[in-house]
Amino acid sequence: MARTACAQALHPGSVVSHFSAAGLAGLHTWTDSRRQSAPRTAAVWLTRPATTKRNQRRQDIVVRRATLDPADVSRHLWLPVTGAARTVVDLARTLPFREAIVTVDDALRSGVSVGDLESVMERQFQWPGIRRARNTIGFGDPRSESVLESIARAVFADAGLPLPILQAQFWDGTAWMPERVDFWWPQFRTIGEADGLAKYDSESAEERRRQLRRSYRRDQRLSDRAVELVHFGWEDVLDPRSDLIARLRAAFARGNSRPGDPPIWRAPAPHNPALWLHAA
Repeated sequence: MARTACAQALHPGSVVSHFSAAGLAGLHTWTDSRRQSAPRTAAVWLTRPATTKRNQRRQDIVVRRATLDPADVSRHLWLPVTGAARTVVDLARTLPFREAIVTVDDALRSGVSVGDLESVMERQFQWPGIRRARNTIGFGDPRSESVLESIARAVFADAGLPLPILQAQFWDGTAWMPERVDFWWPQFRTIGEADGLAKYDSESAEERRRQLRRSYRRDQRLSDRAVELVHFGWEDVLDPRSDLIARLRAAFARGNSRPGDPPIWRAPAPHNPALWLHAA
């Protein structure tokens, strides 16, 4: 934070913004390092009023020129920063869909409202990238619980797959199972599970074995519901040569031909997890 404060002091009238503001707000960001034009996220990002002459870039500081509405500026301790909603919209205008959705989902999950985001976009209605921001924010979902889940949703959408239900639970005949699944396509009786590295990241070999046993038992309980189950990880969503989409389509075909009644399920509603989306 000291480096950010020093950079801001060098540019009077500037406001901490973009990646730097997201970091101060505790919002997740992700950029694909393989992308040739990937932004320098480690730099300090600032925004100065549009009356200044031009954007500025140094090795360690990026200064953007843009209108700063008073409603878009807040304080982090003593530092002027763009508020959470303005920060999200700025990143959604700047980043590709698969990268921006990570911050959008996390912001919605953290309590930033769609109304606040809409207000910022109304003030930016003719700004570069605002259409892209609207599309990304419209796709945002607070039920995505990790960076990997957010990116996976974007990959599914880009591939033309039907949108999955998020965080579904299943009825085991007497009660709702405690497990929630990451992705559920009820029309194809298919579950998708995003396996991030943290899931099996443990200090002891014994704890890793316990985690694997729990995961196996969980998969068995889900399979007993007569569904297809597809696990995937980071390489599957980031590698363009991945067979993830083909695996999902094959699972859809198998699930679509399964005999018998489909499982009973429910899921929290988008933007209001206190409500249940469906229960049949």
